[in-house]
Amino acid sequence: MGEPTADISGAAPLRRTPQQARSKARLARVLEAAERVLVGEGVEALTTTRVAAEAKVSVGSLYQYLPDRDAIIDALAAGYFAKLEAAMDGFVEAAAAQEWDDPVGVLVDAFAGIYRTEHGFRALWFGSGLTERTRAADREHKRRMADGIRRVLIALGVARDDEALARACHASVLAADALSQEAFRRDAEGDAELLDEAKVMLRGYLAAVTARYQPLR
Repeated sequence: MGEPTADISGAAPLRRTPQQARSKARLARVLEAAERVLVGEGVEALTTTRVAAEAKVSVGSLYQYLPDRDAIIDALAAGYFAKLEAAMDGFVEAAAAQEWDDPVGVLVDAFAGIYRTEHGFRALWFGSGLTERTRAADREHKRRMADGIRRVLIALGVARDDEALARACHASVLAADALSQEAFRRDAEGDAELLDEAKVMLRGYLAAVTARYQPLR
């Protein structure tokens, strides 16, 4: 897989949204350059001057859309969130069409695979420069991922849909996220033993959740 490209549609915190194809392409090039700087040099290097130089655009051109480092960080994060949520939507569709003997294993392995290739995502999360806007966006992102888990369980026919199930899915996402972050802090490929322990824990929790929230017959 080549350099991942941030999806800047929708929620990215831009000063203004590009309308013309040429402007959209320029902004995508800027965000690709920002990701290269992030991966190679860290969050602290994400200055408008450094990113403009990497993208080979003028600082004034960059300012039209991304006025400062916080805006660059927020836009990159929005792209990563969109990619993870799109993957979750795909798993919901797959769950509706397939039978999964081990949904926890399917999802943990799949998202671990994404984290292995998303070097920018890891560099951003393990750095010290997250903005308050990005932290707030992350909380909403986790809620959307939890809703994806809820939809997977409903699609598999193993739980009924109610507020209690939504709460349990949110708890599972928070636990999985914490364990996954630690696994990838230990090893760039993800500490396999810790990921296996995460699966054991989440399988036990999933069994308890589905026992409590059996679908109504």
